Amino acid sequence: MTFRSSDESGFVERVPADRWRVPWWERGVIYQVYPRSFQDSNADGIGDLAGIESRLDYLASLGVDAIWLSPIFPSPMADFGYDVADYCDVDPIFGDLAGFDRLLLAVHKHGLKLLLDFVPNHSSDQHPWFVESRTSRENAKRDWYIWRDPAPGGGPPNNWISDFGGSSWQWDETTGQYYLHAFLKSQPDLNWRSSEVREAMMSVLKFWFDRGVDGFRIDVLWHIIKAETLPDNPINADWDPCRTQRDQLIQLHSTDQPEAHAISAEFRALADSYQDRVLIGEIALPNDRLARWYGTPAQPQVHLPFNFQLIESEWDAAVLRLKIANYETSLPEFGWPNWVMGSHDAARIAARLGDAQARVAAMLLLTLRGTPTLYQGDEIGIGEVVIPPDRVRDPQDLRQPNLGIGRDRSRTPIPWDATAYGGFSTVDPWLPLNEDWRERNIAAQAEDTDSLLTLYRRLLTLRRSCEALAIGDMTLVGAADEVLVYQRRYAGDGLLVVLNLTHELQALTLPNHTEVIEVLASTLPPSIAKPTHWVLHQMEGLLAPDEGLVLRLKEKN
Repeated sequence: MTFRSSDESGFVERVPADRWRVPWWERGVIYQVYPRSFQDSNADGIGDLAGIESRLDYLASLGVDAIWLSPIFPSPMADFGYDVADYCDVDPIFGDLAGFDRLLLAVHKHGLKLLLDFVPNHSSDQHPWFVESRTSRENAKRDWYIWRDPAPGGGPPNNWISDFGGSSWQWDETTGQYYLHAFLKSQPDLNWRSSEVREAMMSVLKFWFDRGVDGFRIDVLWHIIKAETLPDNPINADWDPCRTQRDQLIQLHSTDQPEAHAISAEFRALADSYQDRVLIGEIALPNDRLARWYGTPAQPQVHLPFNFQLIESEWDAAVLRLKIANYETSLPEFGWPNWVMGSHDAARIAARLGDAQARVAAMLLLTLRGTPTLYQGDEIGIGEVVIPPDRVRDPQDLRQPNLGIGRDRSRTPIPWDATAYGGFSTVDPWLPLNEDWRERNIAAQAEDTDSLLTLYRRLLTLRRSCEALAIGDMTLVGAADEVLVYQRRYAGDGLLVVLNLTHELQALTLPNHTEVIEVLASTLPPSIAKPTHWVLHQMEGLLAPDEGLVLRLKEKN
């Protein structure tokens, strides 16, 4: 497999390590399930494990390969599961361990994999470890968290700012010290410089691996260890007051420390001691620093450091082309790329791009080289969901209102059909449904050949049947300013992906010495699409507004 970028400097080629045996997570597509909002089975307005199990036929028929569950562990739900009170059990809201085992068995019977969300940076303040830690300075678990005396003049030990706003330090009256929390004060950071913490958390991974899970997405992995002396972070001179308080500082000493890579390598060594397990790291860093989390051939780290550039990028062909090229060339030779366009933390794809370009985004995500991750509901184009002030649940939004950073909008329940509450529940859900749920739901789109869901299914079927899309190499091709073009190749099969990122007609010229022999997919709804603008065996064509195509090419002699 190779990546080539054609530009004025010529071709840049990268040849990864031997791939005689391609692991499932390189060929596969991951689908994120936000359990609270997937399917409610017990009429409490909150999704659960039994609800997920009841919808496995849908996920299998969609054509994905693995399901990643956001946290399901016991939690006070201050941050909706990312504040863990017990790493080796299931919160009663979602079910119990027996129900988890049933779900895991059913997932595997459907030919799917199951990934859990591991939260190693912090626990809940109600976790027994922290309850012990804060009882006294002499407690055996005191060193399991990060405690410090006040600064010499009083106040917090340093200037670090929580990702949710305010100081990262919380005063504890009982013991007369501050503890560190990168997020909410109810989410104290674990001290990964403690060998006991490492041993305990490795035991957590073993517990779930032994149970049969196929891997983990590791939450905020780049936060996991801090500079040992906890110095002040530098002031960010470019901070925009419209951004979060966190961005007032550059997180130089509170994230992405060199020692974190040894911890990541320990996780990988454990995963590799099992068979066909995968580790995905949530790591929001620039390319050069992100690539380090692959490790080295001798000491590998996570299989897939999450690549968020499609979420964060301007929707512009030239910008995307440069981002794709820079990301690909930053990867180590053995590193496999991955792409993410939606998540439980980001605005919906259709809300960012609109319905027409959401179809183009689907084709982009599912035809780039690398493992794609889909987020529930994006396959039916759920757009902007307005959350009434009295129904806001996201602590980040509640702490920093009016910044437009609320995450509730991407966590609303899945509308399955046009029955009451969208078939998600029989009672009012914990968050409101999208306003157009009676028309925009899974059942309606499943029967509509023009729907976005139908397009996703077609693209996923094509990806599964076509090695060039699943594991082939990729070459970026020069094109008009608003058209993104790249080739995919494998074993003599050559494809061309062309994406019009505008609402206007665009011209396109085929690469030299090639001709089109088949149109494999189009983003245009079949009922309104005219016969393809491509005339077979010609060199030029027109792309309709919002049109994306996957074309099979033939090399000319």
